[in-house]
This record gives sequence, C-alpha cells and structure tokens, in this order.
Amino acid sequence: MKKILIALMLFIAAGISTACADTYAHDASVLPAAAQAVLKKNFKAEVTVVKIDKDFGMVKDYEVILNDGTEISFDSKGNWEEVEVGRNMNVPAAFLLQPMRNYLNANFKGVNVVGVDKKRRGYEVKLANGIELEFDTSGNFLRYDD
Repeated sequence: MKKILIALMLFIAAGISTACADTYAHDASVLPAAAQAVLKKNFKAEVTVVKIDKDFGMVKDYEVILNDGTEISFDSKGNWEEVEVGRNMNVPAAFLLQPMRNYLNANFKGVNVVGVDKKRRGYEVKLANGIELEFDTSGNFLRYDD
C-alpha cells in the first residue's frame, strides 16, 4: 500500500511539473496579436527568444528578448507590462504617457529612460542614472522610488 501511495504521489508531481513547465520559442508568431503589434510598431530589433510562462497549463505571461538586449513582458492577452532596454538606449516614447514625458524632459533632460513598469496603481520609470520615479495611472509624478 505504501508503494502504491508513493507511486501515485510521484505521478501527480510529474503531471503538475509538466503542466507548469515554461516553453520557449524563437519568433513572435507565438505571441497574441496585440503583443505582435506592439513589437512591430515600437522596435526594429528581431525577437531572439520568447519565454511562455504557464501555470497549470494556462499561459500566465510572455517574456520577450530582442537581439539588441531589450526585454519586454506581456500578460496573457498581449498587453505590455514591462519594458527594459540597455543603458545606452531609450524606451520608446509610446510606452510613456505625455505627462510623464513632459516631467522627464523638464527635470531629466538628456537622461535615458531604461525601463518602465506598468503597475496596478501607475507606472515605475527607471533612468540610466539609477533614479527610479513613480507616476500615477494618468502619468502624473508621485515620488521618487527607493
């Protein structure tokens, strides 16, 4: 009886680990149409790898790495969640709301925006000089992030 119980537990564990396994692809065709449109409109670099993060067989999110080192995260529907670029690059302006761009131009002119993270309550923007700023959902500056 003990052997049967152990075998059953191993079988269940193997099934769960298989259902939760991430998969990888090397082109954007595996992404939802919305994510493909974002990539096509905002980035010239080619897709190097797409990591499809799954939980219990359902797609949780996609992580895309471009050949220039840019990393973009999308939710399961293809909405972008986070963009990170190299220190010598700038996040495309389309990922920043106009009030955010205005604030950055007025206070950090010439400093590259190397990351933007869309949160439930707003945005977190990372600058090449190490400063992180928080903005509300309308793009208004809130505070410096620790």
